[in-house]
Amino acid sequence: MYRMPRPRPAPLARILAAGVAVLALGACATPNALAQAAAAAAADLVMTNARIYTVDPDQPWAEAIAVKDGLIVAVGSQAALAPYQTGAQVIDAQGRLVLPAFADAHVHPVFGGMAFSRCSLHKGRSIEEYQRIIAGCVAAHPGDGVVYGVGWEDSLFPPSGIPTKDLLDQVSSDRPLIFESVGGHTFWVNSKALDVAGITADTPNPPNGEINREPTTGEPVGALQESAMALVAGQVPPPTREEIEASIIYVVELFNSLGITGLHDAGIDLAPDGTSQMMAAYKALKDQGALTLDVTLALKWDNDRGLEQIPALIAAADRAEAWGLKARTVKFYLDGVIPQQTAAMIEPYEGSEGSGTLQIEPERLTAAVTQLGAAGFQPYVHAIGDRGVRVALDAFEAAIAANGALDRPMITHMNVIHPQDQPRFGELGVIAQFQPTWSSNYPYMDLTKAAIGPERSTYIYPTGSILRGGGMVAFGADWPVATADPLSGIQVAVTRVNYEDRVTPPLLAEEAITLEQAIAAHTLNVAVANGVGDVTGSITVGKSADLIVLDQNIFELPPMDIDQTDVLVTLFRGRAVHGALDALKAPVRP
Repeated sequence: MYRMPRPRPAPLARILAAGVAVLALGACATPNALAQAAAAAAADLVMTNARIYTVDPDQPWAEAIAVKDGLIVAVGSQAALAPYQTGAQVIDAQGRLVLPAFADAHVHPVFGGMAFSRCSLHKGRSIEEYQRIIAGCVAAHPGDGVVYGVGWEDSLFPPSGIPTKDLLDQVSSDRPLIFESVGGHTFWVNSKALDVAGITADTPNPPNGEINREPTTGEPVGALQESAMALVAGQVPPPTREEIEASIIYVVELFNSLGITGLHDAGIDLAPDGTSQMMAAYKALKDQGALTLDVTLALKWDNDRGLEQIPALIAAADRAEAWGLKARTVKFYLDGVIPQQTAAMIEPYEGSEGSGTLQIEPERLTAAVTQLGAAGFQPYVHAIGDRGVRVALDAFEAAIAANGALDRPMITHMNVIHPQDQPRFGELGVIAQFQPTWSSNYPYMDLTKAAIGPERSTYIYPTGSILRGGGMVAFGADWPVATADPLSGIQVAVTRVNYEDRVTPPLLAEEAITLEQAIAAHTLNVAVANGVGDVTGSITVGKSADLIVLDQNIFELPPMDIDQTDVLVTLFRGRAVHGALDALKAPVRP
């Protein structure tokens, strides 16, 4: 069982405090003592006149921070930190709010970067706009090759979120068109792509997948769910090493601009022998000094294989550690999504006899989690339906009984959690990894509610209940599925109101959390989830100087205005990776 560590006693802090005390003695101190105190109080950077929310329960608020060699060496009042200013760069924050830098526990950098660099549908707001964007991509890439893109919204294809091939055939019927949903669980394809793949009315559904069909003829309609996507995936050119590296760099720069200095890549593809182009790309960028954030890598579990893949996973993690990368996490994809009824539910969907499908048998999941847990791996499970969540919790409980403990067990998404399972997060020490912007009313949520009915719609994203039950909540956007902006996520977490459509009613307002809880869920709790809680996540002496300065104090704003705040400066290891400290000289926003 894993519990969030209390901030560790810092001998350095006591030494520094003693140095300040000696300086305060003035003429009573000996010259040698003064010299020792001055040396102890050395700093590269001192930020003063700030409103510092530390996310450290032992010292929640402060006025000044001192940094030396990328580490926080003192936190406290301006008077106490005055000795550190000698020889340091001194920055007057002019009363601005300073927080620990944000972090994200669920990101898909390569998928996201490629999604925006190929034929992106993310800006489309209607089927007609999708068709115009796709027509432009076809024209821009003449020939007969496949045109691939990402970013269509399920909610634009009510009531089931299933698009049809005729809409793409109107754009082009002589070359394959393959478009992935924003969530990555469905392909929308045209007739040519189906023909090239040989998919007909007689093609059987693959295990854990579905070819959506006309109910009377059985003809494919042009949507492929879950593992059925693999039937056409071979037509899509794989990304080159250069494209993978460019995607990661794009995300690093984007995230730094949003105040993020830590991420968990939630899906590293491995070859059967355990090698990975994605992991090699991270190594190359790390060696170049281009990773200006902490990175944790989650290795994908291959649902088509069994326990025989565990040695390759262990070898991949060992290789990553030798390269200086953190990769002792395995990501399990346990079920699908609710609107298309592929998420695993305890009871059948509304008006249906089906209750979704588990993509991993419970016994196999338990065995895998137990074996990997014994090897020191963090289990990280994608579970959306309430049965998926329950099966993941059962696997964790069995592994804890066998091993005595698990390293930061985590479940992501959890669109629906049965009330009987909500207290188990606190009891088992399981991290609940929510996407905060999803906990609001918007068109996709309408599809979700229609699929599960009114009773189960009262169990959607029960963030407050998990915290009240003693569980830990860590936020991750699942970018590019949702905005990566932590301030938008924090705003939704404390209001349960959609940040893009503020007139919508809150979604289960009783599940809202406090601003302090939401900030912790995007800072310290993510650091714990990512395996770096002892080095970052709070403004604590001895930790890395990963900080952000905001242009407004979100503690003083109306909750619905939190996302109108800008990140002025992001520091990683004490160095500005977004903005400039000199910019803080500008007047504070009125």
